[in-house]
Amino acid sequence: MARDLELDLVEVADKANPPVCRIMDYGKWKYENAQRQKESRRNATNVVVKEMKYRPKIGVGDFDTKTRKVERFLGEGHKVKVTIMFRGREMQHPQLGRKILDRVADAVEHVGRVEVASKLDGRNMIMVLAPDKKAQAAWEAEQKRIESEAEGDGETEPTSGEAPEVLADEGAKSG
Repeated sequence: MARDLELDLVEVADKANPPVCRIMDYGKWKYENAQRQKESRRNATNVVVKEMKYRPKIGVGDFDTKTRKVERFLGEGHKVKVTIMFRGREMQHPQLGRKILDRVADAVEHVGRVEVASKLDGRNMIMVLAPDKKAQAAWEAEQKRIESEAEGDGETEPTSGEAPEVLADEGAKSG
């Protein structure tokens, strides 16, 4: 029957009694299977662990810049290892490092979550953040809602004809 159809007779389950066979174009099946494998490899995400290093006495500007970078890494789908480096007597105040790590976690909670809580590792304090797709989606939805409300408020502003009258009245009161 397979020869008449110019197809292949392929044994599917050899352990079954009687063995199960299927009439199919084996070459085509093999090609399609290879294409599926190739596609699945292409869609596989390579999770890279990025690292951002902070110091206990970091300035506000540097903190903001580094935290924006962490936020961008998380948005791209990378994990981020946040490291606080202590030197000398700074080791006596690990609470300063923990406070910075908590601030970073709070600042990026809309794109990531804490995967490994802060822990002291020699002279460094480490925390690992992972991207959180649910939090990102919720945050983006909230941003769109706020944006649409802002556009809605723009329509309720007074017309340009009303604004000069108010200014003229204010000028008369103050003068």
